[in-house]
Amino acid sequence: MRQGAASLEALAADLAEREGDPGGRPRIAHLHRLPARPARTAPLPDDLPAALADRLRALGVASLYRHQATARALLAEGRHVVVATGTASGKSLCYQLPLLEQALADDRSTTLYLAPTKALARDQLRALRALGLPQVRAAAYDGDTERAEREAIRRTANVVLTNPDMLHAGILPNHRRWADFLHRLGLVIVDECHVARGIFGAHVAAVLRRLRRLAAFYAAAPTFVLASATIANPAEHAAALSGLEVTAVTEDASPRPPMTIALWEPPITDPDAGTRRSALAEGADVLAGLAAQGPQTLAFVRSRKAAEVVAAVTRERLGDPAAVRAYRAGLRGEERRAVEAGLTDGTLRAVAATDALELGVDVGSLDAVVLLGWPGTVASLWQRAGRAGRRGREATVVFVADDDPLDHYLLAHPDELLGRPLEAATVDVTNPYVAAPHLRCAAAELPIEDGEEVLGAGDAALLDAEEAAGRLRRRGPRRYHAGRGSPARDVALRTAGGEPVAIVEEATGALVGEVDEARAPRTVHPGAIYLHQGETYEVSSLDLERGVALVARTTAPITTTPRTDTDIAVVAEEDRVAWGRCRLAVGRIEVASQVLGYERRRLPSGESLGVVDLDLPRRLLDTRAVWIAIGEEVLEAAGLAPHEVAGAAHAAEHAAIGLLPLVAMCDRGDIGGLSTPWHPDTAAATIFIYDGHPGGAGVAERAFAAAVRHLSATRDAIAACPCATGCPSCVQSPKCGNGNEPLDKAGAVALLSAVLAEGGHR
Repeated sequence: MRQGAASLEALAADLAEREGDPGGRPRIAHLHRLPARPARTAPLPDDLPAALADRLRALGVASLYRHQATARALLAEGRHVVVATGTASGKSLCYQLPLLEQALADDRSTTLYLAPTKALARDQLRALRALGLPQVRAAAYDGDTERAEREAIRRTANVVLTNPDMLHAGILPNHRRWADFLHRLGLVIVDECHVARGIFGAHVAAVLRRLRRLAAFYAAAPTFVLASATIANPAEHAAALSGLEVTAVTEDASPRPPMTIALWEPPITDPDAGTRRSALAEGADVLAGLAAQGPQTLAFVRSRKAAEVVAAVTRERLGDPAAVRAYRAGLRGEERRAVEAGLTDGTLRAVAATDALELGVDVGSLDAVVLLGWPGTVASLWQRAGRAGRRGREATVVFVADDDPLDHYLLAHPDELLGRPLEAATVDVTNPYVAAPHLRCAAAELPIEDGEEVLGAGDAALLDAEEAAGRLRRRGPRRYHAGRGSPARDVALRTAGGEPVAIVEEATGALVGEVDEARAPRTVHPGAIYLHQGETYEVSSLDLERGVALVARTTAPITTTPRTDTDIAVVAEEDRVAWGRCRLAVGRIEVASQVLGYERRRLPSGESLGVVDLDLPRRLLDTRAVWIAIGEEVLEAAGLAPHEVAGAAHAAEHAAIGLLPLVAMCDRGDIGGLSTPWHPDTAAATIFIYDGHPGGAGVAERAFAAAVRHLSATRDAIAACPCATGCPSCVQSPKCGNGNEPLDKAGAVALLSAVLAEGGHR
């Protein structure tokens, strides 16, 4: 037996014996081995500057992968390029070569490098400095840069590494200070551009158009080179982001080590209820078990809280607290860099991370990766898996299924997991909730001329509306920003949820972390339990106006879950399909939601300690949704009595939300849902699934187009679950604001079967 598979099967047997289920269902549902792939190379180009060729050879780069050579040739022709190849395929060299050649030819020319995270930009800075070329004066310019250094960077750096957030809020509004840099701008690099999708992608697309506008004002026309994970539409996506015609390089000529992939199913603890052992506990045991065998192991989890829980359990299992850390958003800069250094130098044996470490930061020679739950997209799956085996050794990847309908559907259909086609990334820069504030930013940077298209063809109507609202003012043929200061400070790129809320320790005043305003009522409401680097805090107060949540340390073994109330009003039905006596539709809706209270549960038993009421403000969300309106005759055909419809529709809604990432490139946390036995705007029983961002992010449209596949997979996943009445693997949701009541598993299968039959689908 191959070493990777044998090691995993031994670990599964050890866990089964320790947990008291040695004769139970095997934890490893499927094993798959990918063979090694050889490299396809091209010689170093003869016209490379001698100093650069010598530096590359000194670093062990004696040839190029073919995709690297292709990208260099296209960029030399002045083409805009996107390189979409796998993890560890050498994408960095695709943009480093033109950067370095440009600096060697004229060290006054400048390059702007954009990464979605500060960690990735800092990693690229280390790589550039390691080349030791004096003509390359590179510097990181982000929120961690000391203010005393910023003026020197503006004056002397010819390569600035930053992120879209700092470009938006720190560089573009102060473009006159950057005039010389922008005048000499020859190259713009957008790294890991597949991350810029949905709302974040729409913001990035607006920022890049503002950048190009200012560069043109200073007489520059930079070449763009973008790097992406493998997605279905790299050229289309890169063009949507940049507003330019972009050529895609997609042939991956890099080598790949052999890889063993295990699909791991936590054991059922209660056959009747269908409950399983916690995926976090199971994943922590897998992480600790692999790390104990020797491989340095990275576990990816879905949330900040999960990262802290998994790290804490792994510390306990290994008995070596200093060797295990959590890595997630909200950590201070020095904390992030300490984890990165620990992975690189080997002092850390195990790290539990959110997607903050999914991207191409070099964190050493990892041998194993554990994925706790479906990461949302095929691109993310392979991006994370590619973290293992980055030094040519055999890689081990373990996908631990979470209590989620999609995860267990994929375990039952491994070809859907390992052979799925890539998803297409979506960006909609015309979303008025994104476009309008960026037009205000653009007007503050430079007056907008009548007839000028800053973001696109829809600018005119938005500019008129902004002027009518008094946010822009006209002088002759130009519009100016009407306020004081830059409006960029009021526009957060990562979310449409407002300014971040600071999480502050009440006793010391220390900043513990932060959360965006939209998530704050659910995550840091008074009484909420908040985890940070193994420490547990209880929230004592939340002030949304000041943007501060005060917390105090606690050792109480409890967890909290918010209870919410949600209503939906249909604003406009924009497209529909008749399915017999059902109606599938997509359009604009308004969601009104309020956190009413929270439930406290004891750990680890999960015993309920009661529900605590809260008085928090109601929030409105104008977004887009897909919905299915179900006629009374269809409910009767499904055998549902009137009092059974609510539970059946609620269960179907939960499962449909869980399965949506199967057909749309989205994260489950970015979508919401509502079901009702009768809705006044549809005059029927209705199931809604909506984008969780103002204006929508393109998910509803993809769900509308793929409704047959989506609803069929949802029905099949519920029906195949071995539980009796519904469980977290099929119809229960950890985010349900109603405490998963009512739910009717059998009714959901009957309802979805009847709906599909109405559309002629079985």
